Amino acid sequence: MVLALLQGCAGRREEQQAADPAQVRAQLMRLLPAQVKDRQGWAQDIQTAFQAQHITASKSNLCAVLAVTEQESTFSADPQVPNLGRIARQEIDRRAARLHIPRLLVDGALNTPSANGKTYQQRLLAVRSEKQLSALFDDFIAGLPLGRTLLDGLNPVHTGGPMQVSIAFAERHAKDYPYSYAGTIRQEVFSRRGGMYFGIAHLLGYPANYQRQLYRFADFNAGWYASRDAAFQAALSQVTGIKLALDGDLIAPGAIMPGSTEQAARKLGRQLGLRNTQIRSQLEESDSLEFEHTELYRGVFALADAKAGKQVPRAVLPGIELKSPKITRKLTTAWFAGRVDERYERCMRR
Repeated sequence: MVLALLQGCAGRREEQQAADPAQVRAQLMRLLPAQVKDRQGWAQDIQTAFQAQHITASKSNLCAVLAVTEQESTFSADPQVPNLGRIARQEIDRRAARLHIPRLLVDGALNTPSANGKTYQQRLLAVRSEKQLSALFDDFIAGLPLGRTLLDGLNPVHTGGPMQVSIAFAERHAKDYPYSYAGTIRQEVFSRRGGMYFGIAHLLGYPANYQRQLYRFADFNAGWYASRDAAFQAALSQVTGIKLALDGDLIAPGAIMPGSTEQAARKLGRQLGLRNTQIRSQLEESDSLEFEHTELYRGVFALADAKAGKQVPRAVLPGIELKSPKITRKLTTAWFAGRVDERYERCMRR
């Protein structure tokens, strides 16, 4: 896992990391919202995650974590989701259709009696939290001969825990997980300690040159460096006159044909002294800090600065509409980042 110290917010001096874990826990006790239950437990799990990942426990970083947690779950280790069972069944049907699994097979499997006498369909419609839903799928897959054949990979739960961190992210970054556990990393995500550990890793566990935590909040929603890469797209669009979606996706993973961002960058190839193969290889660095040291990144921003007569932004909020079976209204990454930033500012004033 790439771990680094977080850059301080603009206009604020970055605090020194508290060497004593007890001091970090004491500061968290002061910063946690008043309504949070088991404050000592939350403080312990957060402090352990910071210490294990060697992340600076500054007030800014602590408030960033608390703001995301409050936004995502209001400090519930296993937040409830209204109508989750119905939403899950719709998602199962959608994904089964995409994989060409007949609806009749899925219906038959879900109507099979489970160990407690109820059918899996009855239990599915009764779930209230993602932890319950994920556990039900584990039970189903293990309990029936065709369970793995029919539904392995159809588990509709992709995020979990108090920070709603991606389970796939947690599984990729589990090497240095500091706790002993008997089950799976997926199950650990639904615990408070696991959810906070991996959520903090996703929010703060990568080096970035952002001047405001706002852009980390957007990256938490859209992916590491999405705000920086969206700014690159904005600069590239300004220089070339080509309208680009500011979504932070500079190149599709495994893409053979160049996408719109790569095509626009190729327009500047001769001006920047870069061949198409060099542009492609440098765009492939866009999921790391190293992208900022490439000739392409520096060249595009130099041209954009010269054209604007000033330095153009190096980070912008990605223009992404949020898609999830749980979302029932139009929301965007910018909306999410703004809401978290409001909570962050309130925490910094505490």
